[in-house]
Amino acid sequence: MLRKTMMLLFIATLPLAACQEKTVEQPEIRPVRTLIAEPKPVNDDQRVVGEVRPRYESELGFRVSGKIISRTAEVGEIVKKGDVLARLDEQDHRNKVKSAETDLVANDAVLVEARNAEERSRQLLSTGSTTRAIYDSALKNLRSAEARSESAKTALEMAKDQLAYSELHAEFDGVITAVGGEVGQIVSSGKMIVRVARPGDKDAVFSISESAFSEKNGSGRPEVVVSLLSSPDISADGVLREISPMADPATRTYQVKVTLTNAPEQMRFGASVVGRNKASTTPVVVLPASALFDRSGRPAVWIVNMSSRQVDLKDVTVARYETDRVIVSDGLTKGDIVVTAGVNRLREGQKVRLTDGRLS
Repeated sequence: MLRKTMMLLFIATLPLAACQEKTVEQPEIRPVRTLIAEPKPVNDDQRVVGEVRPRYESELGFRVSGKIISRTAEVGEIVKKGDVLARLDEQDHRNKVKSAETDLVANDAVLVEARNAEERSRQLLSTGSTTRAIYDSALKNLRSAEARSESAKTALEMAKDQLAYSELHAEFDGVITAVGGEVGQIVSSGKMIVRVARPGDKDAVFSISESAFSEKNGSGRPEVVVSLLSSPDISADGVLREISPMADPATRTYQVKVTLTNAPEQMRFGASVVGRNKASTTPVVVLPASALFDRSGRPAVWIVNMSSRQVDLKDVTVARYETDRVIVSDGLTKGDIVVTAGVNRLREGQKVRLTDGRLS
């Protein structure tokens, strides 16, 4: 009886085993979306936000110390070369000019006396009525008087210069961007009173990360398109002028200055702007971000083999990552069929069916 029961159970399990074996033998075919790789140059869409700054900007200050009695310059004011921007109390400097003038008159009088004495001694020496020592003394007094007279003239000129320095003039046509002194304030020489910038010369200044320099090619200066952040239609061309040799200690970014050519008036100093490299890249393949697969920390993509209808994993080099796409610079050739969806459910040698109809 037991033997008969075991035979019945064995016969009952035969159809189930056959069914499982049949299921395993059928290969799994997954539908996938694909695109054909076509390397071609694309515009560099990397964008960075910066601001407009003056290319030429000078901090102007008095060359003498004193008390500010007037300041006509205000932030945003347009000034011309030679305009008076501020004045110091000049009474002390006027007194110095008067003192120097008095000293000059006194020294001129001494000079006249010494010149006459030398002339008399020379005449007496020629007739033998005086000694050489007396004449030499008169000549020494004349030379000393001449030196003191020249020194007094120099002191007078310096006093007049000091008086002139009590007025602060614009060195060139420009616009006032900052002030550093107020009326009644006592300032030392060299302190910034106003900052003047040339309105026609503008730079776009950006802070760039180190990774942005990895794709630089050649030694030329790349061209950049700069547009207003608030109004992208307002733009200007620019040329890279300066790259800071050291990173900012706080942000670890590098300051880049781009000189703007024919910048519109709407690009005022301090305005926020967006910069983009004007040049095109070398031939690259643009893929959707969903096409990228991670293989042991390295980027890769699935390639469909047309003959076997299977997928193979292929390493690629990503030039840069963007919001919804990746730029592949190496690893793909023209005509490669790249899987763009469902990459995480595939395995090496997986049978696939293309939903776009290229494979039936």
